[in-house]
Amino acid sequence: MKLARLPPVKRLALWVLAVAMIAIGVAHFVDPEPFVRIVPGYLPYPLALVHVSGFFEVLGGLGLLVPKTRRAAAWGLVALYVAVFPANINMAIHEIQLDPADPIPAWAMWARLPFQLFFIGLAYWFTRRQAPPPP
Repeated sequence: MKLARLPPVKRLALWVLAVAMIAIGVAHFVDPEPFVRIVPGYLPYPLALVHVSGFFEVLGGLGLLVPKTRRAAAWGLVALYVAVFPANINMAIHEIQLDPADPIPAWAMWARLPFQLFFIGLAYWFTRRQAPPPP
């Protein structure tokens, strides 16, 4: 469904999610070190994983904006959020700072974990076909 046909709240959510994913994805390439730090130690090639996740974040964000790819992009983002969740858990367990110069409290690292479910739900919302407007 074209963006103009989406209800205003869903259209706003789509734009916010798309822009956020594109910006975060670009950050994975511009400044990958914070993301590399939170990759669990048991995973090989952390920089490559950061670049792969950044690529798919940008791709997912862009894909949300294209009606023909929106559902696939949304499913891809759901999968991505699940795939990167171990890094977020690793960050909380080991109190790894994304920016050591501007540390966040440990409780905030734990508090942000449930937001992953919010993002999964938000992306899932865009996997659903929008009912056509009444004639």
